[in-house]
Amino acid sequence: MADNVKLIAVDADGVPGEWSSVAGSDPSRVLLFFHGGGYCSGSIRSHRRMVSEAGRAAKVRTLAIAYRLAPEHPFPTALDDALAAWFFLRQTGIAAAHIAIGGDSAGGGLTAALINFLNATGEEMPGCAWLVSPWVDLTMSGSTLTGKETVDPLIHKSYLEENLPLRTFQRRSIALIREFPRFLPI
Repeated sequence: MADNVKLIAVDADGVPGEWSSVAGSDPSRVLLFFHGGGYCSGSIRSHRRMVSEAGRAAKVRTLAIAYRLAPEHPFPTALDDALAAWFFLRQTGIAAAHIAIGGDSAGGGLTAALINFLNATGEEMPGCAWLVSPWVDLTMSGSTLTGKETVDPLIHKSYLEENLPLRTFQRRSIALIREFPRFLPI
């Protein structure tokens, strides 16, 4: 990580987070970021450089969220944490249109789920979304999982199938998807 990045730990309504900014970051605009890791690994620290450099490029502050991980915290816990982070930003006075929501892999899927939830419940929508190789098909039944494997740098069906903690998470999640279908990416 670059030396000129300022980091500040924050409690985002009970969810650990980390602000990052550099000189010139617009304090009224935020990238709310959810890390990847198949919902069972990854952290603010593992994605710190990616997040802080995205903020630098966009000239915004970033808020990376340490959502709770499976299998100890199955669905919908990560979505609950994402919602808490969203409402934390809104309660601090950040306009919805000034919030970009983003993430990679599972974080991209969580971004899509959060946007679906906000839309379904009539909440104001974020200004934009930044999804990097999002894992949005927890059922792993879509054709793009194999059809796009040669162009997607992160999401590969073989990796998802081999990851035992992920498969345990996936089985639990698929059962819950049937209960909450409108809030999930697909």
